[in-house]
Amino acid sequence: MSASTVVNTAFSYASPGKLLGQLAQLKYPALGIAGLLALWWLGGWLIENDEDLSAFSAFAPAPTFHALYDIVVTGEVWEPIFSSLYRIMLGLVWGVVIGIPVGVTVGYVGTALKITNVPFQFLRMISPLAWMPVAVLAFETWDSAIIFLIVMATVWPIIFSTAHGVRRIDPNWFKVARNLGASGTQMLVRIILPAIMNDVMAGIRLAVGVAWVVLVPAEYLGVTSGLGYAINDARDTLAYDYLAAIVLVIGVIGYMLDSICSQLIKRFNWHVE
Repeated sequence: MSASTVVNTAFSYASPGKLLGQLAQLKYPALGIAGLLALWWLGGWLIENDEDLSAFSAFAPAPTFHALYDIVVTGEVWEPIFSSLYRIMLGLVWGVVIGIPVGVTVGYVGTALKITNVPFQFLRMISPLAWMPVAVLAFETWDSAIIFLIVMATVWPIIFSTAHGVRRIDPNWFKVARNLGASGTQMLVRIILPAIMNDVMAGIRLAVGVAWVVLVPAEYLGVTSGLGYAINDARDTLAYDYLAAIVLVIGVIGYMLDSICSQLIKRFNWHVE
């Protein structure tokens, strides 16, 4: 490839029209964020000018962003983030390890679906936080108890999404595979798993969202680290600007995790060219 071709190709990728198009796509998210900030500023102004609520004026945007800058610059925010992400990832791993095999079994074996449907639907509707007393009694450490609660939050979306994906597979695929002499392992690896990956990733995306919501109240338990503990500590010390800054951090990380799952869904979607 000649030098001129390389230059022309690079220029085509970085052309002003393409850059303007990418910037134009950001206008609606920017408007949404601006509207949210405006509502936040208005709420802070109303609180500050209310005699009964003025003690909570640190929830306003200016004190919050100042506190956010301080905890990022000093590094105070990183330890809670890493602690919470460790618990989320470990709980999610266990949810995947349990959920995918169970979901494949339930989706593939009709009898298993009939037997488990009612119990699973019953257990799914129980809040993961309702298992907190059981977790405290069953596990020796607070970390293990929190991870158990996250597993209870993640396993059900993964099971049901996986089972739904298996039931959507064309039965003729299995007939052809059997006629060609495929073993059970080959059928699982070559047919089932590739066909359900999009559904599995959708279930994991739902699981991450539920787990991230459950994490904060779960970390109100006896642990001394994590974003939930940081919020609880800020509330007890009346550091409302610090509390609001941690809430912002939770929202940003949650959005990033959801975006990663969304990209993985697109990666495994066979219908996207």
